[in-house]
Amino acid sequence: MTYDADVIVIGAGLAGLVATAELVDAGRKVILVDQEPEQSIGGQAHWSFGGLFFVDSPEQRRMRIKDHRDLALQDWHGTAGFDREDDAWPRRWAEAYVDFAAGEKRPWLHAQGVRFFPVVGWAERGGYDANGHGNSVPRFHITWGTGPGLVEPFERRVRAGVARGLVQLRFRHKVTGLSRTAGVVDTVTGEVLEPSDAVRGAASGREGVGEFSLRAQAVIVTSGGIGGNHDLVRKQWPARLGTPPERLLSGVPAHVDGLMLGIAEDAGARHINKDRMWHYTEGIQNWDPIWNRHGIRILPGPSSLWLDATGKRLPVPLFPGFDTLGTLDHIMKTGHDHTWFVLNQRIIGKEFGLSGSEQNPDLTGKSVRQVIDRARQAVPGPVKAFMDKGADFVVERDLAALVRGMNAVTGQDLLDETTVRREVVARDREILNPFTKDLQVMSLHGARKYLGDKLIRTAAPHRILDPKAGPLVAVRLSILTRKSLGGLETDLSSRVLGASGDPLPGVYAAGEAAGFGGGGVHGYRALEGTFLGGCIFSGRAAGRAAAAAVG
Repeated sequence: MTYDADVIVIGAGLAGLVATAELVDAGRKVILVDQEPEQSIGGQAHWSFGGLFFVDSPEQRRMRIKDHRDLALQDWHGTAGFDREDDAWPRRWAEAYVDFAAGEKRPWLHAQGVRFFPVVGWAERGGYDANGHGNSVPRFHITWGTGPGLVEPFERRVRAGVARGLVQLRFRHKVTGLSRTAGVVDTVTGEVLEPSDAVRGAASGREGVGEFSLRAQAVIVTSGGIGGNHDLVRKQWPARLGTPPERLLSGVPAHVDGLMLGIAEDAGARHINKDRMWHYTEGIQNWDPIWNRHGIRILPGPSSLWLDATGKRLPVPLFPGFDTLGTLDHIMKTGHDHTWFVLNQRIIGKEFGLSGSEQNPDLTGKSVRQVIDRARQAVPGPVKAFMDKGADFVVERDLAALVRGMNAVTGQDLLDETTVRREVVARDREILNPFTKDLQVMSLHGARKYLGDKLIRTAAPHRILDPKAGPLVAVRLSILTRKSLGGLETDLSSRVLGASGDPLPGVYAAGEAAGFGGGGVHGYRALEGTFLGGCIFSGRAAGRAAAAAVG
């Protein structure tokens, strides 16, 4: 029987690169196919902030953060909320991943040249009890070089495989089918798309110029999720979150379309937890978009006052940075699909980060000088560009003008000055007293006790209406699509399972296509910094298992 390669990997994002790199190390021949042009190698990971979840890392210890495996696993289970029969493999993947994050993950990446920003971030703080959702301690480690810095070592290993004659890169190859020989999935068919010089992330066209058929002993699906396909997002939208938003921004390019998941299902794969997904509530329109409906997520510190579309403050503990999906659940019950941050220039300058490699040129470019210069600026350049040019931003000197500007942004008179002023003034009264009943104000004081937050993420508590703190700022926030939390069910060797629970012969899956492991390693919610790490962990498992199987 003649094969074109030992293994075919479908999808040249981070998980696909990791799997291919592991196959190369084992001396296997690989064909890596992707529907996008070569300039988009690395997929979504290239655009990411490069956040990684580590447990008891050197960076944590230097910041006097006490963390350990059991605490991290407690947080994971409290966040995931596993409660289905289909969660059997996701539970096992969760335990394996936490062990990885507390053990081999950091030294393994470090040995490949990956380095990390010294200040550890505290994402998804939860705000519930010890067994509930959220990170008990800061665990969000930023890759020095952001997403491109994390993609680079794996892309380098893959291109070394090309030079050795072990890897063929087949870009502009759109997979449309998987088929079997003697019960084993060994054939990948599809269309060859016309060449495209579209810049990374931009629409590349889907005009076919030919067909292809490739055969291998094993196939690894690393094609990503559904975040760029809003029709599919709405179709799979969970009933527990009500009606899907009419207006959605895209946190990923349009080629993240989820179509390969359906193709795998047609071949016998079991796709589980389709209704679990991860969308951000702090999305803003990119003033300089690359793809259609391009949105950017604000990475907020804890000081901004968060108001719903009518000017009412969001309930406890739905503060900035505490509970993404809890906030989404609340928003969808308000009858509106947008909310507002109200703050001032001092807060925005200290606390606003923007997700994305392109929004963080200092970290992406690995420039210590630019990092220092950014810390010295009243408002960092990328944030200031949104203040000046962003359609969602209102900047005014007085509250009445701010509210008028907020209504102008939406084209609706949903806000009145009296309601907004009542919320702002009440919050400001609490700031003036060292004692408080306001849990958000308590969280500000608590955050300042952590050196990392005090240095770069949390402004000293002050009144929003303090004229010395600069002009007032309001930011309209929209729902931003990002990740699928469900996916193809896999065992711990990344073998895809069929309806019977047995492995589908010849098929593996990794990354978002596999729910980052098992068909949904995160359960209902994520702890952040776990998506890229999930691609790495599951991609490594798939590559190693497939290499052993075809040896």
